[in-house]
Amino acid sequence: MTLPHLSPPPTSSLSSSPASVAPSAGASPGEGAARGRPDRPHLTELLLSAFAGHRNTGLPLGPFTLLAGASGSGKTSALRAYEALARLGGGAALGEAFPEPDACVPERARADAQDRRGFRIGCTADGPEGPVRLEVAVQAEPGLRIVGERLTADGVVLLETALRDPRRRTVQAAWHTAGATPVTRGPLPDDRLGTALLPLRVAGRTPGERRVLAAAEQMVVALRSVFACDPRPDGMRDPVPSGTGRLLGDCGNLADVLWRTHAECSIRYGLLVSAVRAGCAGLLAEPYGGGLVRALLDRGDGIRTELGRLGDGELRYVALALVLLTGPGVLEVDAPGEVPAALQTLTVLADGLDRGMDPHQRAEMLRLAARMCERGHIRLVGSVSDASWVAGVGGVTVVHLDRD
Repeated sequence: MTLPHLSPPPTSSLSSSPASVAPSAGASPGEGAARGRPDRPHLTELLLSAFAGHRNTGLPLGPFTLLAGASGSGKTSALRAYEALARLGGGAALGEAFPEPDACVPERARADAQDRRGFRIGCTADGPEGPVRLEVAVQAEPGLRIVGERLTADGVVLLETALRDPRRRTVQAAWHTAGATPVTRGPLPDDRLGTALLPLRVAGRTPGERRVLAAAEQMVVALRSVFACDPRPDGMRDPVPSGTGRLLGDCGNLADVLWRTHAECSIRYGLLVSAVRAGCAGLLAEPYGGGLVRALLDRGDGIRTELGRLGDGELRYVALALVLLTGPGVLEVDAPGEVPAALQTLTVLADGLDRGMDPHQRAEMLRLAARMCERGHIRLVGSVSDASWVAGVGGVTVVHLDRD
């Protein structure tokens, strides 16, 4: 396989007449629901056309999704692709989103005549503008760069980019205008997602431009506010310095965040204590001296157990419960500050969701996650090796991955 290219557009392309673009401005809060569309932008599908071990793979995403499969089936790489798209949507450079791009290239991919190899991913976001699809083709070798991008809605290509001159660090972009000039063209950098840059380049003077902006903004909002979480028990056992109170992806500063939650939100702290008690025991945090704080478990018999004595399963349960019961203000996450909180959705990516947990903890975590995702403000995409224990629990989308 050579460097992947974007597939032909579904029905119409940028050469279409202006009449093919229906006038549409960005929807204000409540308009999406009035039109039978969700108000909160969110991803409904992850596209892995050529990425690591995935070929022509489309993963449906619900409010609570579990990717199930044996080791080597591609669960972790799928979550890694989702996180990379989220970083690009937040304006990160390509190298930040893909620190190890060679690992993203399909193993059997062959270099083309110019010794180029790459990968292709994308997603579909639903929201006030309806389903919007993003596809991105990335060159990993000999140099990391975006070589093609396409944003489509209702079968109409709203943005398309292509690498025309390999000697320049730009791609040629074209987006709908639907005015006196049907299409506007211009260069965009080859190390950033063009969709995320459109609000800085498109004025929104015509109905076509406003539709392009609305679709791009919906995609960017859907991609941002992603928290990739993989609690590392070894880093959670010792007291930690009192800091910003924003939980890190490895949950190593859990005690600091727990102390902040206790001080700032008694209701949320009470819910957390109840959730942890259901899975293992009561939970509390206290100052430890020297600017440190520590977390403890209260098992109800007057004995307080330091986290250092807990097993990996208990620690992961506590950390994931904290993640699900907090929000963007407490987690180390890139939240779109320009979007009202009521229209934001936090997406949690949890690799090995049930790792180390006993059956009781696993069942309680499943019930907690389903309950929180049902409200609409939090979505969860997790991976498990076996999903048989999920049977009978509503609200969970299970996607089975087969190892090649």
